[in-house]
Amino acid sequence: MRNVTTDNITDVFAAYFGEETDPRTRDVLIALARHIHDFARETKLTHDEWRKGLEFLEWAGRITTPERNEFVLLSDVLGLSSLVDMLHSRADATSSSVLGPFHVSNPPALPMGGDMKRDFEGEVLLVTGTVRDTAGNPLPGATIDIWQTAPNGMYSSQDPDQDIHSFHGLMTCDENGRYAFTTVRPVSYTVPDDGPVGEILRAAGRHPWRPSHLHYIVSAEGHRQLVTEVFPDDDPYLDQDTVFGVRDDLVMTYVLQPAGSFPEGFALSGKVDGAYSSVDFDLVLAPL
Repeated sequence: MRNVTTDNITDVFAAYFGEETDPRTRDVLIALARHIHDFARETKLTHDEWRKGLEFLEWAGRITTPERNEFVLLSDVLGLSSLVDMLHSRADATSSSVLGPFHVSNPPALPMGGDMKRDFEGEVLLVTGTVRDTAGNPLPGATIDIWQTAPNGMYSSQDPDQDIHSFHGLMTCDENGRYAFTTVRPVSYTVPDDGPVGEILRAAGRHPWRPSHLHYIVSAEGHRQLVTEVFPDDDPYLDQDTVFGVRDDLVMTYVLQPAGSFPEGFALSGKVDGAYSSVDFDLVLAPL
């Protein structure tokens, strides 16, 4: 078409699709183009701003590695990751929350009652719970991929001093759908802000802090996989998470337990003399 204008360019773009185009692909790309074109018209986007945006994406591509995905981080701080999570969460199941850019594949098996703290300093946290379906029935054999930061606020993939599978484990629930492990109490931390995402945060006057949390990927046959995080109710960043990951049903309470009360049946049993914290958090999976 020769007579492309600012008013009809979106319609022209839509008309260029071939007849064999997958319908969903066509719908998504046309909607994307429509919003991008509306954005440019609304803001009267300049050439310099357009060029800066392309340079930003190029920078994100250069800084992205298998251990750090700047595009995932960008999606997180813009709220897109959380919006997609919320669009596909069910009210009768545990809420989804962001995967984040630091998940490590193929974690080692973590036995029931196993420990992820190892030799790291910090308060011992005993975590238990049950994986259930939406009717309240336990899901025996459900698996939970668990990971978190070390006490220095860094994930293993960020920290050359940690083993790549430090604070990562894959647990299989027992016949009652129960899971149980020990770890070190997670800490609040900052998302990486030395790249293009950090530039956006500073330009917006925003901080890079996330509340402390545990990550879970929960799977069970016949049920939707759940990617989520759980947060303590006393974290100072609970209401200002820079990636918008907190939901009411994902907030839990760490209960301080007295010295000498650590239970049997854990890898750390007989090794914890002082006070520690415990939490019991159930997870509910939706059917496929």
